[in-house]
Amino acid sequence: MAIEYLKSGKPAAERADDDAKTRAAVEATLADIEVRGDVAVRALSEKFDNYSPASFRLSMAEIDALIAQLSPRELADIKFAQEQVRNFAQAQRDSMLDIEVETMPGVILGHKNIPVQSVGCYVPGGKFPMVASAHMSVATASVAKVPRVIACTPPFKGKPNPAVIAAMHLGGAHEIYVMGGIQAVGAMALGTDTIEPVHMIVGPGNAFVAEAKRQLFGRVGIDLFAGPTETMVIADDTVDAEICA
Repeated sequence: MAIEYLKSGKPAAERADDDAKTRAAVEATLADIEVRGDVAVRALSEKFDNYSPASFRLSMAEIDALIAQLSPRELADIKFAQEQVRNFAQAQRDSMLDIEVETMPGVILGHKNIPVQSVGCYVPGGKFPMVASAHMSVATASVAKVPRVIACTPPFKGKPNPAVIAAMHLGGAHEIYVMGGIQAVGAMALGTDTIEPVHMIVGPGNAFVAEAKRQLFGRVGIDLFAGPTETMVIADDTVDAEICA
């Protein structure tokens, strides 16, 4: 039986060329953010998101107004999802025990689990708002008792997405900024005149976000390099459709 390819990737040479272009673009952009700070961030937001508010950080009044746009069902769904994430994250944290032992007279060894002191959570949202990403980063950092949790998400259709902002706020974010892409990751990691830098960057994103995290690793901690999410289900008419979905 001949192999049938349902989908094939780009040729290796073409992928290498794309990677090189991405690396160069990210390197230049991060250098610009480090030098010009807020000015660079605003210019990038205007260029890529056509978004230039008076302040990229949302005020409490703005957050409340966005949450008020959600239906009771939407708000209940966000709270339910976060409760599940928090409960499991707390169980994980409870399993991480500190230890201290005296291995021989006067020799005391051990370890302690101490939270990162500040974390920047990136939540994608340019094409499709990723509400779940806010649960998985902001809420888990909150359970870990990180003293300062900031969150960034790009505008959706020219304005903040209410569901994502609600998830960030209810998850425990101390600061919420509406900015995306390299400018968000760079601002959180490098700092600007208005944003204090963080110690760790977490969250998925496109190729430019992933490359920014790679180049900033060492200067800040990162969670991992998140690749594209592609799922294909091959099924016939004998399966349970609900389970497939």
